[in-house]
Amino acid sequence: MNELAINGGRPIRKTYLSYGRQDIDEEDIESVVKVLKGDFLTTGPSVREFEKKVSDYVGAKHAVAVASGTAALHMACFAAGIKEGDEVIVSPITFAASANCVLYCGGTPVFADIDPKTYNIDPKEIEKKVTSKTKAIIPVDFTGQSVDIDEIRRIAGKNNLIIIEDSAHALGSEYKGKKVGTKAQMTEFSFHPVKPVTSGEGGMVVTDDDELYKKMILFRSHGITRDKDLITHNEGPWYYEQIDLGYNYRITDIQCALGASQMNKIDKFISRRRDIAKTYNEAFKDVAEITTPCEAEFSNSGWHLYVIKLNLEKLTCTRKEIFEALQAENIGVNVHYLPVYLHPYYQKLGYQKGLCKNAEELYERMITIPLFPKMTDEDVSDVIDGVKKVINYYKR
Repeated sequence: MNELAINGGRPIRKTYLSYGRQDIDEEDIESVVKVLKGDFLTTGPSVREFEKKVSDYVGAKHAVAVASGTAALHMACFAAGIKEGDEVIVSPITFAASANCVLYCGGTPVFADIDPKTYNIDPKEIEKKVTSKTKAIIPVDFTGQSVDIDEIRRIAGKNNLIIIEDSAHALGSEYKGKKVGTKAQMTEFSFHPVKPVTSGEGGMVVTDDDELYKKMILFRSHGITRDKDLITHNEGPWYYEQIDLGYNYRITDIQCALGASQMNKIDKFISRRRDIAKTYNEAFKDVAEITTPCEAEFSNSGWHLYVIKLNLEKLTCTRKEIFEALQAENIGVNVHYLPVYLHPYYQKLGYQKGLCKNAEELYERMITIPLFPKMTDEDVSDVIDGVKKVINYYKR
């Protein structure tokens, strides 16, 4: 077992373990089947049920569900009034959608570096990037750990900025003992299969602001309304008007039935994620060749991802070699994320390497190891054994 599988040895596992996976049970399946047998496949009662479950869970007044997390971010940027000439401060360590949503509205993403300990956007770096053109901040709760939202709110308040908290990783996470989702003007969640709960694809924005809510409702469905207070005149009960330019970002009742059912289990899912993260922390605390995640005192993460950082100076290999060796052991590792501005599209826009040094250093060393609620204790042990096996082989 000491010989690496990539060199011809026997792998730790017989079957491949992915880094993330949905947990679907019979209750979820029955909820979807009920919709399929009912009257509404889209824009029906399941959408409102899902929205209410999420808004009630996090403690927000309103929620607007849409087709994806990306659509949710786009919708939030639209509601915030982002337009050409506006700058929006974003973390570089995130999925591209966190910055793309600014481009969709004609704005310019401005990348602020991360805290090298928490890997979240550093409020001190945000403050350095604020200019007269800055309109908003999109902080990202990377891996599920909350950003220091109170400090970001202080900066935003001083500069009259809107906060769109990208909590795609953080439904169920907590900041200072309260659920993430009410500190920013708008908070976005994602329901991709590897997220805390899933609707297949889907996203949602929660807000306490009535005006932002009205803008998002319009944006979700072509800018069309039947609201008698908004239309110019009323020809009859069938009548509607397009009063703004929106998109078809509607989510189906099929998806929302799944999402609403998943919300019944979110606390169980988050508890299991936290247990696995705790086990990893304990198992790797004395492995000098890797650094385990550092969680800030104000955060209680829901652990969407578990990222280890390789101390490459203590290893005889590159990150790529560790990654490939773990894959060969049937441990499904991944990397989250290439700093957004290093993607070829952003390079063509003029962004250059060296913009956020902490983010770039982290990227060169980071590996995401498997963590999802359906993992068995044996799966968790396999990951630990696989990581230690590979690290021991390559340590100096």
